[in-house]
Amino acid sequence: MTQAAAPRLRTLWEFSRPHTIIGTVLAVCALYVLAAHTAQRTSWSLWVLVLIASIAVNVYIVGLNQITDVEIDRISKPYLPLAAGSMGRGVATGLVAATGLGSLVLAALHGGWLLAAIAIVFVIGTCYSLPPIRLKRYPLFAAASIVLARAVVANIGVYLTYSTALTGTPQLPGYVLLLVGFMLGFAVVIAVMKDIPDVEGDRRHRISTVVLRIGPARTLLLCQIVLTACYTGVIAAALIGIDGVNAAVLIAAHVLGLAAVWLAAARVDAEDSAAVVRYYMFIWKLFYLEFLIFPVACLLA
Repeated sequence: MTQAAAPRLRTLWEFSRPHTIIGTVLAVCALYVLAAHTAQRTSWSLWVLVLIASIAVNVYIVGLNQITDVEIDRISKPYLPLAAGSMGRGVATGLVAATGLGSLVLAALHGGWLLAAIAIVFVIGTCYSLPPIRLKRYPLFAAASIVLARAVVANIGVYLTYSTALTGTPQLPGYVLLLVGFMLGFAVVIAVMKDIPDVEGDRRHRISTVVLRIGPARTLLLCQIVLTACYTGVIAAALIGIDGVNAAVLIAAHVLGLAAVWLAAARVDAEDSAAVVRYYMFIWKLFYLEFLIFPVACLLA
């Protein structure tokens, strides 16, 4: 029974795009730690509700994108379940419908900021993939969709959900806004970089992207500039002074992060898709680290 179920679970895991799920889980957990530390109160039932609703809407968005991009993925990402044929379209549609509806129902149970955040992210994700709107056809709107959903709406909505429930009033401390600002820059990089390995598939299906307009090398340089601005911005903010955080932790962590970005970028050949994918996943790991760095900096303040 276990051996028979293992391949199906692996396929389901791959369908959920694990790197995005990990990012979502870390964000939900980090924001909870920040809010609970500020409020000096906890509510584990609230955390579980937010976590499940957030994972569900994440799966809905990435799943819907795979359903609408099967032909493109057969060229650019043939390892994905639908493109590889390891998952049928009917199963994928059922999973997407269940997770999408489930996320909205769970968010509605709590209401308020959580419902607003999940509903907005749901709408953005739907408009990103589904015709006739299909925002991913337009570079600016595609990037804006990812940035708005992952960096702004999700993070602020989740924190306000926790803050309101734990303190009675919605609050956004300076360090949360700094984290959101940093993640906004990272989301821009992720939104742009993800298209570099997909150049051939996007070109064949006439999907306009930043990479197709300026080329892989310039795209990587643009991403490096944005990441540099993100790290130096946090370092500068810590030097100026942010209430509620340990400045030394923020500065040290972001100096090391900036050095890692430059060292990794220096080794990437923009024309080597495999190298670009490795660099892209490295950027995701740096993204994950922020959700550990900020809570530690706050707890040590």
